[in-house]
Amino acid sequence: MFAKPVLGRTTADTEGDVVVLLIGMRINHFWAVHQWLPVMLAMFRMLAELARDADRGLLGRVLLTASPPTYYVVQYWESKEKLYAYAAAPDMFHHRVWGIVNRKERAGKARGHVGIWHEAYVVPEGSYESIYGDMPAFGLAAAHGQVPVERRGRSAKDRFAHRSESASS
Repeated sequence: MFAKPVLGRTTADTEGDVVVLLIGMRINHFWAVHQWLPVMLAMFRMLAELARDADRGLLGRVLLTASPPTYYVVQYWESKEKLYAYAAAPDMFHHRVWGIVNRKERAGKARGHVGIWHEAYVVPEGSYESIYGDMPAFGLAAAHGQVPVERRGRSAKDRFAHRSESASS
């Protein structure tokens, strides 16, 4: 039923910069299901669309819940260019949905029943580190692969100092 845990300590097998997108929704009025359910379903549809085409650049994702009415996805991308390309691609579902959101807002039909948000980060190599104890690949490690912690350093300081082959040369 559950994935077998990886015994011992591991870290993410990342190389270079890491691109992270946090994207989500907040249900402001739970009774307005007709307003927030389409937003939630649109997110699942976009994730399915990205899962069908690995070349788009989504490496991994984690679905999370914050305060009870807030739901979001942490996404790990191959590059900011691939993230931008997906967001702007006229043949992708995101482009169509964003057009609907903009038209509703301009027409004054956004009623505040559901909030939407995103934050995007490009984290330079040397500015992130990770450790997983007795965990299967999760988060950054699920997106980039998982290696024994000794390959990057036993301490957080050592893992922050790790540089990939391309950055070293």
